[in-house]
Amino acid sequence: MKITFVSNYINHHQIPFCNAMERLALRSGGSFLFVQTEPMEEERVRMGWQPDERPEYVRCYYEEETVCRGLILDSDVVIFGGCDEEAYIEERLRQGKLILRYSERLYKTGQWKMITPRGLVKKYKDHTRYRKAPVYLLCAGAYVPSDFHLVRAYPGKMFCWGYFPETRTYDVERLMERKGYGEARLPYFLWAGRMIDWKHPELAIETAAYLKRRGIRFHMDVIGGGDMEEQVRALWKRYQLEGQVSFLGFQPPARVREYMERADIYLFTSDRQEGWGAVANEAMNSGCALIADHMIGAVPYLIRPRENGLIYPDKRPEELFRQAEELARDDALRKKLGTAAYHTISEDWNAERAAERLMELCKALQKAGGADRRAAAEPGERLLPCAPAPVIAERRMLSFLYRKEKEKGKRNKEK
Repeated sequence: MKITFVSNYINHHQIPFCNAMERLALRSGGSFLFVQTEPMEEERVRMGWQPDERPEYVRCYYEEETVCRGLILDSDVVIFGGCDEEAYIEERLRQGKLILRYSERLYKTGQWKMITPRGLVKKYKDHTRYRKAPVYLLCAGAYVPSDFHLVRAYPGKMFCWGYFPETRTYDVERLMERKGYGEARLPYFLWAGRMIDWKHPELAIETAAYLKRRGIRFHMDVIGGGDMEEQVRALWKRYQLEGQVSFLGFQPPARVREYMERADIYLFTSDRQEGWGAVANEAMNSGCALIADHMIGAVPYLIRPRENGLIYPDKRPEELFRQAEELARDDALRKKLGTAAYHTISEDWNAERAAERLMELCKALQKAGGADRRAAAEPGERLLPCAPAPVIAERRMLSFLYRKEKEKGKRNKEK
């Protein structure tokens, strides 16, 4: 099978998945190529997103346009996403050839935006008119199906998906034994990312201030920088957190992983604008107990509350603070959640597993001649890569996430 992946640029989050796809394709006598449509932005280059060397399977549309157009048209399957320009796949769409689109959510700042006439016309042109065509959707985030359902696109043709950064293999017991800050092994919190409004770095500082007021001994490292750094540092000084919180600036991805390996608790404070959030994969793979906002795209797919992480309701920072205190005080719970988080990534949500399941899906769709429609996963089922994606309304997502925990509590009471 000849598979071509078309996206804006290759980055360190995509390389593990692309490497796995190339190995599987070659093993079965096929091929896998990645078409990059534009150079990477300078900001992301500075953050270490650009690979040191371009993988051999990468072709650049802006360097080899004719070759790349041929690949896109002639491949058995094209995976398309990461760029908004439909011209790259227009001819393939016209010919009715199999396409797997992947997308983060349409309405990151609010589903009310779907009512704009101009927006609806574009969504119809790009998506809705292909309801009956062999075009399927890989949903990079649990809120994606709800957004596309609103515009009546891809009925029965949406699948769970995400991002699959490097997965490392550890002796999980030894990994957990190494955690904690300094010789005293204080509870060690970590926050990493760009300091911009929708990632809410201020909540990390507010959490630290709360823990200090509660008399808890801990340490927190904050990695990154950006527009809000001055504001965040001012908050840090106001709360007199110089002894508890350290700012480390931007760090290369490999170095961030080293901090994660030592951290007990990772704070993921982004809001709904975080379409996926690959840092969740990385922190969980590193054995961190994750505390995350429920509106982050990756959270409903990756986290099972109180089994492998904690989820707090969006716009309810007091719940974030409470959960941070609980984990800081409970060594056993930190270890339990961190260990389960590691297994979630190492067993299910990793590049190798995703590539295997995607290859199986591609073969099934090709065999069905593009006429394959599947029922969404049943409530309570584990959501794995390429499982049929359930359409869950935003307002119901939190209750959906906590349903299994409530059912477990009910069973325990009955006993």
